[in-house]
Amino acid sequence: MELKDIIAQLPYSAPFVFVDELLQADENGITGTFTFSDTLDFYKGHFKGNPVTPGVILTECMAQIGVVCLGIFLLNKEMKKTNSIALTSAETEFLKPVYPNEKVMVTSEKIYFRFGKLKCKVVMVNEAGEKVCTGTIAGMITA
Repeated sequence: MELKDIIAQLPYSAPFVFVDELLQADENGITGTFTFSDTLDFYKGHFKGNPVTPGVILTECMAQIGVVCLGIFLLNKEMKKTNSIALTSAETEFLKPVYPNEKVMVTSEKIYFRFGKLKCKVVMVNEAGEKVCTGTIAGMITA
């Protein structure tokens, strides 16, 4: 499977896709990137005169790359089809802000994938290689 095919299988559409490119994927993890364009609507109000990417959006980006994309990869590898993977839990620590036009890289390491649940350790870094946020995110396969 081509990595670009994973992105095409995401259960989202613009403007709610936070994955630009997948760099690598295997049975243990995945890495991808996203650039937070200054045209994204949430910057208009978060915060007035000093736009910063909301933490919930950073968590969503981490979940889309680190759990949903990895889940699609793993399911396709097992020749199973699914409608989507729904978030079940997320614990995120925010370390640095992400500003408009910043590109981030998300790396996910599988903790386990069993009984339809995927749990991963996920890290987001900025272009300088600094950790932006880190956490543990889990999702369930939904029919």
